[in-house]
Amino acid sequence: MQKMPEYSGVLVLAEIHGGTLTPLSLEAIGCGRRLADTLVESLWVVVLGRGSAKAAEDAICSGADKGFTFEELDADGCENGFYASLLESIVIKLNPRILLMGHTNIGRDLALYLAFRLGTAATTDCVRLEIDLSSKHLLATRPVYGGNALATFAGECFPEIATLRAKVFPRAEADSSRQGEIIPLDIKIEAASLKTRLVERRSRVDEGIRLEDAAVIVAGGSGIGSGDGFKQLDALAYILKGAVGATRPPCDNGWAPSSAQIGLTGKIVAPELYIAVAISGTSQHTSGCAGSKNIVAINKDPEAPIFKLARFGIVGDWKKVLPSFTARAKELIG
Repeated sequence: MQKMPEYSGVLVLAEIHGGTLTPLSLEAIGCGRRLADTLVESLWVVVLGRGSAKAAEDAICSGADKGFTFEELDADGCENGFYASLLESIVIKLNPRILLMGHTNIGRDLALYLAFRLGTAATTDCVRLEIDLSSKHLLATRPVYGGNALATFAGECFPEIATLRAKVFPRAEADSSRQGEIIPLDIKIEAASLKTRLVERRSRVDEGIRLEDAAVIVAGGSGIGSGDGFKQLDALAYILKGAVGATRPPCDNGWAPSSAQIGLTGKIVAPELYIAVAISGTSQHTSGCAGSKNIVAINKDPEAPIFKLARFGIVGDWKKVLPSFTARAKELIG
């Protein structure tokens, strides 16, 4: 009978951008450190791509006990099949009890791929992660029913895989005095074993502040009525040093770019301030902005669902409310 592997430790897949750990990766490291301390086990971080050695040092300063690197990979130009095969080899080699990664384009693909390949399960878009002390299994909480409820899932097999929603978990705090081991990985992946091939990669250059990074978001719904209306949202966002978002209908109508879409089929955001203008508040949209610290709603319908989420609400026609709102903001901020 084949002996079952011994699972131990928490492994975090950290993504880098320009050789620097992404904010979400630091959040995952902070969460991983907390879970590892609860289990009294180790926290490992794997960083793939050019510049991974320096990023692994930063990961150790942020709480990792060991950092695994693989420099022979262009993370920006790598197709996900190679990425997935490489990470699968790493997981089989280390046998972590828990594998964490950000709920990003890469994380969403890899989590499901690895769950299938390793015969386990993945819980995506998690907003809370805890350890069941009696079983040492992961308790993963994520939004369900379009964000209208939260459900907690208990694992039954290892490794347990979870992706983390951005701006929900506290970032790891750096401590330059921390010491740890950095281990370059020596893994070979045969190109013939890959099932997919990268045909083309197209890059989009974002202008201004990215939605995911914005502390303030001014978002418009179908009630805005036209692309010209979104220019008024741009003016307010500029004053507040924020970004402009939208529900799906304005994006479908060409009033706002598809990259501005927030919701179940768009981006997940959690800014300090979210100003919802002429947005009714369907679950498809609010699932993408429910994590906002403060929501201000402007809508002429007093029964609009968005008011149930809003900390402050203004009942009125946005065309009358927004100009004075913008003027007051400009007066106060300058």
